[in-house]
Amino acid sequence: MEDLSCQELVELVTDYFDGALPPGDRARFEAHLDECTGCARYVEQMRTTVAVTGATAGLEDRPEVTGLLEAFRGWHRVC
Repeated sequence: MEDLSCQELVELVTDYFDGALPPGDRARFEAHLDECTGCARYVEQMRTTVAVTGATAGLEDRPEVTGLLEAFRGWHRVC
């Protein structure tokens, strides 16, 4: 089994999260994570990003957030 490079891992991370990697590629992906702390950290950061994005998806429709967004859009710097 050929080792996976860091760049290949980054390119496959979405398929990994979606469970779309074939078993051999998934094994290579996970073996790389076991050996590469940088990529393991990257995957955890991506997991966190996906979780936070999913958890905040409905916030734009809340009145208090809509008001803030409108205030920021209407704000301009006075110099």
